[in-house]
Amino acid sequence: MRVIAGEFRGRGLIAPSGTGTRPTSDRVKEALFSIIGPVDGDRVLDLFAGSGALAIEALSRGAAHAVCVDDDRGAAEAIGANAAVLGLGERLRVVRRGWRGALQAAAGEGQAFDLVLADPPYELLPVIVEEMSEAVAAVLAPGALVVIEHARGAIIGPGGVPGIAVERETTRRYGDTEITVIWTPGEGL
Repeated sequence: MRVIAGEFRGRGLIAPSGTGTRPTSDRVKEALFSIIGPVDGDRVLDLFAGSGALAIEALSRGAAHAVCVDDDRGAAEAIGANAAVLGLGERLRVVRRGWRGALQAAAGEGQAFDLVLADPPYELLPVIVEEMSEAVAAVLAPGALVVIEHARGAIIGPGGVPGIAVERETTRRYGDTEITVIWTPGEGL
């Protein structure tokens, strides 16, 4: 697993041990960032972050700051190790907490994100997307993008996820993986 473009291009990343984390392939990462375009100066929230590879890719491509959320100790340690090796310092914050608590805390602190990346466990996708939509909506900056990685054929829902206003949406397939990108209304479209 590696960073594929930008400041840290070609640098290797470690993943948490075990089978609980499903790394995003280079092909899917490249396609995702081609779809969403420049992330210069963006504030990124990476839910179910695993190794933090998507947030780190965004930072490598010019995002200003990222918060990686994962409740798994091994994942949090891997993200921290990746951040340390790359010298990310204050640009990347690791939150070892469940997605509910992390989103509630972010909303309570008035945080707003330009890009939200979510790669929940595939088997829990319908429940998680339904439950997290309002919480995610509370931390979106105007014109934010929401990206959900999911199993091929999983139904996210018409018009995106409930509770999140949709300007436009696309789903793209890459083998057994699909990514749904939702553009929300606001500046920057």
